[in-house]
Amino acid sequence: MELDLRFFATFREAVGQKERTSSFENGATVGDVLGELESEYDGLEGQLLEDGAIRPQLSVLKNGRDVVHMDGPDTDLEDGDTLSVFPPVAGG
Repeated sequence: MELDLRFFATFREAVGQKERTSSFENGATVGDVLGELESEYDGLEGQLLEDGAIRPQLSVLKNGRDVVHMDGPDTDLEDGDTLSVFPPVAGG
């Protein structure tokens, strides 16, 4: 299946681009995709998952909806979905 991946802030720097389309196995979950991204990009290693869970303060959206309100890393993905990954944001 094909997914549109979007990266923001420091994650965009680690990946080297804002958006990309990538192929994943049918039945892949958000956790599967994040794990593959950590393996592929040195700058993302250990930044997305922690013991199989999405790291605290990280925002991951499937088609604009935060996956924390779905099944978290176990959220199923389908062909054509958009996955957006936001690092923790601080400021005031």
